[in-house]
Amino acid sequence: MDNRPVGTRQARDLLRVAFGPSVVALVIIAAVVLLQLLIANSDMTGAFGAIASMWLGVHQVPVSIGGRVLGVMPLLPLLLMVWGTARSTANALSPSTSWFVARWVVASALGGPLLIAALSLAVIHDASSVLTELQTPSALRAFGGVLAVHLAGAVIGVGMRMHRRIAALPWVPDWLPEAGRAAAAGVLALCGLSGVVAVASMVVHWGTMHDLYGITDSLFGQLSLTLLSALYVPNVIVGTAAVAVGSSAHVGLATFSSFTVLGGDIPPVPVLAALPTPPLGPIWVALLIVGAASAVALGQQCARRPLPLPAAAAKLATAAVMSAVVMALLAYAGGGRLGNFGDVGVDQATFAPAILLWFVGVGGLTVVMAGGISQVRKPRPVAVRKAGPEAVPDDEPYDDGFVGDSESPTVVMGSPGPSADPDPVRDEVDLGPDADPEPEDDVGDEPYYEPEPVPRAREPRPHDLDDDPEAHFVTDDDDWPGATSGEGRRPAD
Repeated sequence: MDNRPVGTRQARDLLRVAFGPSVVALVIIAAVVLLQLLIANSDMTGAFGAIASMWLGVHQVPVSIGGRVLGVMPLLPLLLMVWGTARSTANALSPSTSWFVARWVVASALGGPLLIAALSLAVIHDASSVLTELQTPSALRAFGGVLAVHLAGAVIGVGMRMHRRIAALPWVPDWLPEAGRAAAAGVLALCGLSGVVAVASMVVHWGTMHDLYGITDSLFGQLSLTLLSALYVPNVIVGTAAVAVGSSAHVGLATFSSFTVLGGDIPPVPVLAALPTPPLGPIWVALLIVGAASAVALGQQCARRPLPLPAAAAKLATAAVMSAVVMALLAYAGGGRLGNFGDVGVDQATFAPAILLWFVGVGGLTVVMAGGISQVRKPRPVAVRKAGPEAVPDDEPYDDGFVGDSESPTVVMGSPGPSADPDPVRDEVDLGPDADPEPEDDVGDEPYYEPEPVPRAREPRPHDLDDDPEAHFVTDDDDWPGATSGEGRRPAD
C-alpha cells in the first residue's frame, strides 16, 4: 500500500504518463545507435543527432540524409509507442476517475512527448552544423506526428479504463461499444489472415529471400537485415491486406494486386520476398477469401446481441467505418518516399472503400444469417376468461361482487362474491338478526335480490375536536333517547 500523500502519487503518475514511453524509446534507440557505431569502429560524432532523428522517425517523421528522404518508416515501433502510451494512460486512471483528472492525464500524455520533440529538433539542428548531410525535418511535420501518435494512445487508454462511463453518457448509443469490439475483430482478422498469407508467400519465394540476404557476408550485417525486416513486417501485412480486399500496393514502379502484377526494382530487404512475381498465378485471386472471412468475423461480432433493423444497420455501418479508418491510417503511416525507389504504399483511393464494401456487404449478410436482427413483436390479443355469461379480459380487474365505497358495500345481483376477502376495506357488514342468511346451495335460475344496505352506525369518539360544542349542552325538560321520564337529559337542539 502506498502511504504517500495523494498529491505525490498523482504527480508521479503524471510524470510517468508524460515521459515514460518516450524515455524508454530513447534508451532503446541510444543503445542501438551506440552499438552500431561501436561495431563500425566509428567515433561518436553526431550520435545525439542520430538518436534524435530515429526518435522522430518512430513517430513517422521523415529523415533526410544527403538529400535523400527516408519517409517509409517501420510500423512496429509506431505500434509499440501507441501501446506504451495507452498502457501508461490506463494505469494512471481508474473507472471512477473524474473527467477533470482524466483531462490532466491526457494533457500529460501529450505535453511530455511534445517537449521531447522540441528538444530533438534542437539537437538535430545543432548536429547538422557538424554533419552537413543531416538535415533538420519540418517542425510542423515533427510536432504533428508526435501529437497524432500519442493522442491515439491516450484516447485508447482512456477508453480501456473508462469505457463504462463513456457508454453511460446520454448522447452515446448503447450499441457503440459493441461496434468498437466488432471493428477491432474485423481489423485483427484482416491483419492476421494477411500475415498468414505473407508468411506463406515468403516460404514460396524462399530463393528470393536467400538472394536478398546475400548482399552482405558478415554475421552482423545479416542480423541487421533480420532486425530491419522484423520492423517492417506490419508494413508488409498492410500491403497484403490491400491486395486481399481488391486494392493494390506499390513499391516505386512495381504494382501488386489480386488481378495483375507489374514488376520493378524493390529494396534489398528480405521481408519483401513476400511480394509476388509476374506472371500472376490464379492462387492470388483466392486472396479475396481473406477479405470475406474478415467481414464474416465483423458480422458475427455485430450479431452477438440482436437489435431492431435500424439499430443493427447503424451498428454494422459504424463498425465498418471504424475498421476502414484504422486501416487507412495504418496504410498512410506505413507509406512514403523511399529515396530513389520512389513512393511506397497502397492505393488510398480504393483501399478504404474496398474495406467498407466488404464489411458492409458480407458483414451485413452475416448479421442477417446469424440472427442479429430482432423482430418487432406485435401486441398480441388479450386473453379472456369466463366469469359468467360474458367474457372478462385478463387486464381488467376481476369483479368480486362488491361495488361502491367502503362505507356502504353493496352486493351485485347474480354474483354472490368471494367467500373470503383479505381486503380490510371490504369486510362483511352485519345485517342484523332479521337478515336472511345466504343460501349455501345453488338456487337455479331464481333471481337473487339485493338487500337494502344497512348504514353503519358511527361510533362516538371521546376526543372529537370537530364536534359542535353546543351539542354537549342539555336542558331540563329533555331526556336522553331511550331513557324513561326523569332518568336523564338529552342534548339541546
